[in-house]
Amino acid sequence: MRSDLPFREIADVIGRHLNVPAVAMTSEQATNHFGWFAHFAALDNPASSERTRDLLGWQPKQPRLIPDLDRPRYFER
Repeated sequence: MRSDLPFREIADVIGRHLNVPAVAMTSEQATNHFGWFAHFAALDNPASSERTRDLLGWQPKQPRLIPDLDRPRYFER
């Protein structure tokens, strides 16, 4: 099971649904473009459900983030 998910993959899915290209930016460009949010987008903040699965025996039944985000319902008007 995949444990890492680059921010770029999330941006690619959103961009594809909105017909907006996801582009690479330097730190300075991202700060100028996104303002206060650029700091959070740049964080390496790994997370895992492994402990929850071990402690509670939980097994997720919903799709993972990218397949779920790729559904049209997030982009319907």
